[in-house]
Amino acid sequence: MRIIVDAMGGDHAPKAIVEGCVQAVNELGVSIILVGREAAVREELDALDYQGDAISLVHAEDVIGGEEDPVTAIKRKDTSMRVALSLLKDGKGDAVVSAGNTGALIAGATLFLKRIKGVRRAALTPVMPTTNGGCFLLVDAGANSDCTPAFLKQFAIMGSIYMKSILGVKEPRVKLVNIGAEENKGPELMTETNALLKEIPIRYEGYIEGRDIPFGEADVVVCDGFTGNIILKLMEGMGLGLTGMIKKIFLKNIVSKAAAMMVKGGLKEFKKSMDYTEYGGAPVLGVTRPVIKAHGSSNGKAFFHAIRQAKKLTEERLVDAIAENIEQYGLDARKGETDE
Repeated sequence: MRIIVDAMGGDHAPKAIVEGCVQAVNELGVSIILVGREAAVREELDALDYQGDAISLVHAEDVIGGEEDPVTAIKRKDTSMRVALSLLKDGKGDAVVSAGNTGALIAGATLFLKRIKGVRRAALTPVMPTTNGGCFLLVDAGANSDCTPAFLKQFAIMGSIYMKSILGVKEPRVKLVNIGAEENKGPELMTETNALLKEIPIRYEGYIEGRDIPFGEADVVVCDGFTGNIILKLMEGMGLGLTGMIKKIFLKNIVSKAAAMMVKGGLKEFKKSMDYTEYGGAPVLGVTRPVIKAHGSSNGKAFFHAIRQAKKLTEERLVDAIAENIEQYGLDARKGETDE
């Protein structure tokens, strides 16, 4: 299997990306095409004393910045992200992983790879930790700020398929984010989507409020991208904040430091459960080839897990599973279903 990696995207490129790629070829048995400034990438490979032939390089001089307009940026021909997506489109690899500009990656995936037939919008879908040691899929986490009931219905379908195929959840519990659990609460978007989700063969369990999301009450949490991005960033911030607060408590004095030694194993477990690097990246669901958006601040470990995730999506033929299910029931209940 060949994974195409944007070597220049993210805060720690290309060093962290190359570290993750070397670990991936050693432990996962994949081959990798690194796309970016060849001299800079080769320097990092040399620093790691990498001598194998499982990593090849494709030069791309330009890099898409985090503040650039996504659609305009992805149209520039020699950016590492565009070249990576073009290689995937041309069949040179099986999946793409990038920690670069999120909007550009989603726009590029839609432009070059196209959406699966019948899919209205691609969605960004990170896996998030829960307090009970499990996880849930958040869909959408920022690709679509404005949504219709049709988009949200298809997000629910794609999210349910992901949890079944990739994480092995037999009957994923799907819930819709709203301001209350009552049927008549929330804006028209929520009430209409609620009606649509009841008509398709997924395990839809109604609304979920924001306060209940971290406690594992749903396997798939569905919302528009504006709401989803706020949930994503808030949970990331709370994870970092809680970890920092606990560390301060245990470092306060000699007694607390001694107590920390006694619960060291539990603290490590807690930190790991809140660590986004354990989950890799966020798949862009709804396009015709596997694309993973790694976190912008990914270190080598996080990038390794993102590549592992891309490998599994490819092996489990997730794109085919989504295509088959969208064709089967994704276009039913046509109320509210428009392309715009």
